[in-house]
Amino acid sequence: MASTNWARNGLFLFFWHGVKGVAILAGYDVILVGAGPAAIFCALELTWKHPDLKLLMLEKGRDIKERRCPSQEKQAPCFNCSSCAIVSGWGGAGAFSDGKLALSTEVGGLLGQHLEHRQFVAGIDYVHQVYLKFGAPQEVYGLDRQDEIIGLQRRAALAGLRLVPAPIRHLGTGRTQQILQQMQDYLLERGVEIRTKTPVASLLIREGVAIGVVTEDGEEIRAEVVVCAPGRHGSEWMALEAGRLGLAMRINPVDIGLRIELPAVVMEPITSLTYEAKFIYSTPTFEDKVRTFCMNPYGEVVMENTDGIITVNGHSHAEAKTEYTNFALLVSKSFTEPFKEPITYGKYIASLANMLGGGIIVQRLGDLISGHRSTKDRITKGLVVPTLQEATPGDLSLVLPYRHFTAILEMLKAIDQVAPGVYSRHTLLYGVEVKFYSSRLDVSDELETGIHNLFVAGDGAGITRGLAQASLSGVVVARAIGGRLPATAR
Repeated sequence: MASTNWARNGLFLFFWHGVKGVAILAGYDVILVGAGPAAIFCALELTWKHPDLKLLMLEKGRDIKERRCPSQEKQAPCFNCSSCAIVSGWGGAGAFSDGKLALSTEVGGLLGQHLEHRQFVAGIDYVHQVYLKFGAPQEVYGLDRQDEIIGLQRRAALAGLRLVPAPIRHLGTGRTQQILQQMQDYLLERGVEIRTKTPVASLLIREGVAIGVVTEDGEEIRAEVVVCAPGRHGSEWMALEAGRLGLAMRINPVDIGLRIELPAVVMEPITSLTYEAKFIYSTPTFEDKVRTFCMNPYGEVVMENTDGIITVNGHSHAEAKTEYTNFALLVSKSFTEPFKEPITYGKYIASLANMLGGGIIVQRLGDLISGHRSTKDRITKGLVVPTLQEATPGDLSLVLPYRHFTAILEMLKAIDQVAPGVYSRHTLLYGVEVKFYSSRLDVSDELETGIHNLFVAGDGAGITRGLAQASLSGVVVARAIGGRLPATAR
């Protein structure tokens, strides 16, 4: 492994890579690719522990102040922006997410495979404390009324469901943006350079060592350490770069499903206890794994654009409330050789809905069961008024594979035993929801790749699947970088 000498030379740093004695004049100590929660927490940790380091954050999307979705503002179909303001830009997809921080090591990704349990628990708590520092609410759902939660777990078990206890600190979509704005202001005040609208085309590697990046404009930027945290929206780019560089990768399951919307009162007995119920189910027909994801009490359904593919998601705002609750049901599928492109598969399924409905399709459960395509008139007669007005009434059975639909219907029936009214003809189904985190790099416990000084973090690397673990992964990387500095630089 290359040894590194750190020395100041005016505004630049002079590094000596001992592999072949190659001297490199570099402008930055650390380049962070992406500006989502993983990269932000990495930058925060580095500025706190090593304030003299020179950091650069490169984000392909817009600044958080400029992140506005024109289709939402104009109540029109998706404009297919080159960089979707909902999923990319300062703050990453987390800035426009519902902002749920799980106070649990059981949900949100695979980071526990790289940390000792005690370290993992302490890390999750540390992340929560940082969010509190920047304005997160004190309230945590799911810590009180333990007897009732245990009773809910028992009822779920009788229905064949596993309820994962995961206390939630709910930020809310609007408040999440305020918190991330404060984090940006804090980093800028401490000299961190942030460039938005600057996509990275490729990574610079020399003699097995990361030395910088090349932007899409052709600019070469050098640094001693590169941290790739491109988020879910950048997972495909990350996979392509990993393939180009010969990095070992594992094929994660791909999660494809639908978003469910129903009257909030139906889910109130559950959401009042846990805010977000994380149910896991093994279906009787195919024994597929189905799980609930991103439950939004009194929230709204929204759409996202991933490289021209329109998918569905959901939010809950800190203050503005609707009469409905929405959540995703995701079917996890693992693929075997020779198939190696789960992201492409997910995009293909989503593109079918886009082709048939011009974007997102919405269908009443009753219409689906009876074999009818939903129409605007049928939707209007239902009890649930779609919160995503841009969705097109249609037939989702023409989109999802039979196996996926069977799994989702069986899961709805199981949840109905715990919360009667879920399996109602008035329940709305939106499609398609896909989570693009299906390529996981082989990394060390410090989240370093097989290339020296090239680290990865967050959802884009396939390591995490939620706000808390993504944030913690950035902290893990920052501490690994700090541990390599000479004592005089610490």
